[in-house]
Amino acid sequence: MIYQERKAKLLLYTREVLPAEYPDGLARSIHFAYSRDGKVYCALHQNYGILFAPGTISAEDTIEPKGVRNPRVSVMADGRYAITAERVNEDGSVDNTCSGQILLWITKDFMEFEQARLVDMESLRGLVAGNKAGTEPGTDAVLPSGAIPGCIIEISANLCDRLAQRWGRIRNTAVCVPEVIQAGSAQELQAVEATAVYSDGSTAQKRVRWNTDRVDFSRAGTYGITGTVLNEEYQFPLARGYGDPVIFQWEDRYYFIATNDNTDDIGIYVRVSDDVAGLFHAPEHLILGRDEEGNFWQTFWAPEFHVIGDELYILFAVSNQVWGPQCHLIKLKKGGDILNPGDWERPVRICRQDGNFLSTDGITLDMTYLKAGGRSYVIWSYRRHIGTPADTGSMLYIATIDEQTPWKLTSEPVLLTRPLLGWENVSGTINNEGPYSFVKDGKVYVTYSGGAANSYTYVLGLLTADGKDDLLQLSAWKKSIVPVLSFYSVNGEYGPGHNSFFEDACGNLMIAYHAEDAIDSTLRSDGIRRVHFAIDGRPVFDLSKERDLDPGLRQVKTALVVDRSILV
Repeated sequence: MIYQERKAKLLLYTREVLPAEYPDGLARSIHFAYSRDGKVYCALHQNYGILFAPGTISAEDTIEPKGVRNPRVSVMADGRYAITAERVNEDGSVDNTCSGQILLWITKDFMEFEQARLVDMESLRGLVAGNKAGTEPGTDAVLPSGAIPGCIIEISANLCDRLAQRWGRIRNTAVCVPEVIQAGSAQELQAVEATAVYSDGSTAQKRVRWNTDRVDFSRAGTYGITGTVLNEEYQFPLARGYGDPVIFQWEDRYYFIATNDNTDDIGIYVRVSDDVAGLFHAPEHLILGRDEEGNFWQTFWAPEFHVIGDELYILFAVSNQVWGPQCHLIKLKKGGDILNPGDWERPVRICRQDGNFLSTDGITLDMTYLKAGGRSYVIWSYRRHIGTPADTGSMLYIATIDEQTPWKLTSEPVLLTRPLLGWENVSGTINNEGPYSFVKDGKVYVTYSGGAANSYTYVLGLLTADGKDDLLQLSAWKKSIVPVLSFYSVNGEYGPGHNSFFEDACGNLMIAYHAEDAIDSTLRSDGIRRVHFAIDGRPVFDLSKERDLDPGLRQVKTALVVDRSILV
């Protein structure tokens, strides 16, 4: 009997443009869907695009956004896949700048892709000549919502399973506790955790509230016990009218700082609590208000607490009477009280290494700090000619600093990223802003925001690098081809972005972000959730509380052996 490998189908498609729900920049990208029966196709990545045409940069340094149509795929001689599409302008009109050329991506698995490039048709024919090409889906095929079909290609069932896992939502599938627990006290028992297992095979530890009502720890023996698995959960929205939230732990207390839309973005306010949940019921303390003498008038934007060296700073942007935010920092005096305005030094504007201001021809904002490989860096957003035809869009730059003088760069700024992709550059919202980092196992992760800052298209992008590398070298960085958090990620949350990271009391890495609670809302509100790490090590930012811990798996049971000897 000849073994025949099971097969599946992969569909490449674009989507219909829905201006108020799924605009041009998103719809005119390449989407993927799979079918195991050749009839019904299930969208990957929640029916959100995966391959986006990079925009082009004009001679005036402006971005001309692009889209695609008619995606196709062929198998190359070496077994890899060549994905092609016609490049069009964002509105779908013909792009006359690439006549006779076509966009090409190459992939071996539809999970990692070589950078898109334009090739002429003759070169393309040389790549795919004589090899299997995609075909049109049948008229009886059931396609994802809004799909404009390009073509389908046959893939192995194994690859289909891997794609469904990679581009699908991770969810909690099981909770495990030891079959037998040996403990000599209730305190020792409460230290025993549960292991939550997820659909990709990854795991996370969870605390358990063990029920010991029928346990007598003064008598050795075996008891059947139950427990409730606990999960740190926060209901969205937590605070309305606050953007760019930062939660920061300092001397065993938690502090909350954010852009305060409720005061028209004037002033820097801080809250303090013994725990994270208490921050959203705590009073606000104004630590820096409008200062006409100091020329701090408006747009007190994106304040962030950072320890640089052994000193505490707040990085923020502010404008004078003429609108135009610029990056500043303020330093807490030695032994000072965060909540006391008098314990902060005067704000200082960030300078370049030659002593001149960071920018005199544009706006600078959203500066953040990171340390990796023994070096200190700042990353910030820079934009010129905002609101004019010459608008460059906001771009992220990076430079080094000295911890002793963090208000002054020690290197020339290096352009890290600008919003070339359709999910960063949507309907005129040309944003790369709001960077924030964490370091895990020597790897640097920098999230940043793109799209409309107070609308549903706002998203989080991700940059990664090895912390040992020189982060001023562009070759050190890898940019995600898709947003890692969008309005398709968690039901009921629109425009998630401009986040920060912190550790909770259990040591979990948490993400704080702002979003809206309706697709037509522009009221920024705050949310928090746990950052999960997938089986392949990548961070997962969209794990809703139900997918983090299945409500039906919260109750556990086991056997408890009370052993008096371990108390001796």
